[in-house]
Amino acid sequence: MLKIESFRAPSKFLIYLIVLTHVLTGCATTSGTSGTVKTGPQLASAQEQTKEVPYQGVKLDVIIPIFSPGLSASAAEYEKEGIWPELRRAEANRFAYKLKTAMDKTGKFGAVRVAPNSTASGDLFAVGEIIESNGQEVEFRLNVVDASGKQWLNDTIDYEVGEGFYKNPRNEGKDPYNPAFDKAAQTIVDALLKQKQTDLAQLQDINDLRFAASFNEQAFMEHLDTSGKQIKLLSMPSDSDPMFERVKSIQVREQLFIDNLQQNYSAFSQQMDSSYLAWQEASATEMQLRKEAKTKSIWKMIGGAVLIGAAVAAATSGNSNNPSFGRDLATVAGGIGGAVLITSGFKSREEAKFHQDALNELGESVNLEMAPQVMTYEEESVELTGDINEQFKQWRAFLKRMYELEATPDVQL
Repeated sequence: MLKIESFRAPSKFLIYLIVLTHVLTGCATTSGTSGTVKTGPQLASAQEQTKEVPYQGVKLDVIIPIFSPGLSASAAEYEKEGIWPELRRAEANRFAYKLKTAMDKTGKFGAVRVAPNSTASGDLFAVGEIIESNGQEVEFRLNVVDASGKQWLNDTIDYEVGEGFYKNPRNEGKDPYNPAFDKAAQTIVDALLKQKQTDLAQLQDINDLRFAASFNEQAFMEHLDTSGKQIKLLSMPSDSDPMFERVKSIQVREQLFIDNLQQNYSAFSQQMDSSYLAWQEASATEMQLRKEAKTKSIWKMIGGAVLIGAAVAAATSGNSNNPSFGRDLATVAGGIGGAVLITSGFKSREEAKFHQDALNELGESVNLEMAPQVMTYEEESVELTGDINEQFKQWRAFLKRMYELEATPDVQL
């Protein structure tokens, strides 16, 4: 006879365990096929969705004047501030070109040109002034103003080079300051995106009229309202206005002149690359040594003061009528020990000054030169001499003279 045992229902714990195992197994099974990890070529539609949309707004022409080197009025302050003036002047050219390169990469501007000064023709001006540059830290003031006189931003751009930058062999030949200029370019882009497109379009007209007024104020200033803080556009000359056509032609000549200068700024920046990058690394090392020397000096000064204080306390605590020889010896030893440490501390400060002097000497060989050149316009030639700023002024004077000659009608005899 078969013995049939009664069926027992599984416990609730067992049921929960089975359900949980099923859930976990399902998660593990579906996680690998959920589509979160994509491999292989993507569909064209997916690529279009992730592709960055190019800037469709008005592209302004930008002028970046040579940075102000940030030098004090007194030459005697250079050494105290740890500044080598010739190096700073070289950096003023290099920094302007670095900002140009960074702004070009954004693709959101028209022609970005480095110019000798802020009198060049442009829709937007990015004016910089160097505050600090020592291989470890770079800081400069950035003031962006458009052709109407509206200030877009007045900010300070700073960047600290990472401690491991100079130790990484992959960074050989790279400028450690590059992130600072990328940051500056993005800051200008952020300001650009806040502007109205209608206002940006008018800036181009305002720029053209301001350039024209620099040659013939009486004829073109009537189109602009300069009574307020910002210049406003009232009207535009006729497209067939011969004077406006003439001045527009001259404006193109100036722009071509500045375009040619970009090769000079680029060549100068490349020429100083090897020595400048070496200076940055050496300067960063010197700055670190100076920092360590100052810290060492401070601790030695504190140690000396403590020993002298202990010696004085030991001397005053004894019986003045019956002084102890051992206490006197401790007092003298403590005083001498403190004096030695303080003297050693001063030597550390002298070492720090030596490192500061070494920083100044590193930039001695860096200089900017500009060769004379002969420029021709409408069969007339002019020789430009001096530095870039002087040559630009001479070229503007030559163009104005040519405009006046063209504006004077021939006299019929």
